Amino acid sequence: MLLIDKLRLQKDLTNTEKRIADYILQNLTEIPAINVADLAKNTYTSHSSVIRLAQKMGYDGFRDFRVAISEIAHSDIYRPEPVDANFPFLPQDSTKEIAKKMADLTVNTVQRTYAQLDDVILDKAAELLANAERIFLFAQGDSQIRARSFQNKLVKINKFLIIADEYADEDWNAASLTSKDCAIFISYRARVPQYERMLKHFLNENIPSILLTGNSRSNLIPLATQSIVFTQEEMAFMKVSTFSSQVAFEYILDTLFSLLYAKNFQQNLLDFKRKNEWIEKGILSDDSK
Repeated sequence: MLLIDKLRLQKDLTNTEKRIADYILQNLTEIPAINVADLAKNTYTSHSSVIRLAQKMGYDGFRDFRVAISEIAHSDIYRPEPVDANFPFLPQDSTKEIAKKMADLTVNTVQRTYAQLDDVILDKAAELLANAERIFLFAQGDSQIRARSFQNKLVKINKFLIIADEYADEDWNAASLTSKDCAIFISYRARVPQYERMLKHFLNENIPSILLTGNSRSNLIPLATQSIVFTQEEMAFMKVSTFSSQVAFEYILDTLFSLLYAKNFQQNLLDFKRKNEWIEKGILSDDSK
């Protein structure tokens, strides 16, 4: 989870530590130049309270904590007035204002997701997909649209993905996977009992699996072979639409596809040119009739 989110969530913090966290959030641009004594003084707390907060945030001491805050303060990701992921526009906004806010939300979502990605996990997930004889993707609702986009891209590099939830065949598809296959689960909240049962089965049968989720506390995470976790400021129900989560899913799937393509870049490029020639000018083209 990003430091900015930990400071906002304030999980397991005392009232004193919450006061320090609130002060930091309200004065981000000032923190890089402040010392521990001044921060304690400004928040009516103590030196030890500041250090304890830094440690709860995952840092050995205040210096590393302050460096991390400095990166937030000087990053374009965290603007003073970011777009609300749940209600990014208002009824009185003009067409141009709505378009601008949606552009900002998309950019912010991708940047925010990128900041949370672990390249080691991404590489391992791409390797699972590269080695899989078959890929089964489990996704429902809006996320299944992202799955279809990913399916369309994989065809270009001769990898064929099965939408496992299509036609309500997910249980049979789950039962058909072997250790030579790979399952991908896309679920922002990741609270699907059926997916939990499937992942437990895959774990028992040594079937590789990848989970994409925005819920860092999901009980599905330890069941998956690789979990790609990213948090967004998107609420479960009170929102216009699933803008941020779906942009994030699309970005991560595009990244995985790019990693797969890059593994055999020259061969994939040659195959594309050869197939494109068949489709555009060869026997598969309309002109061949």
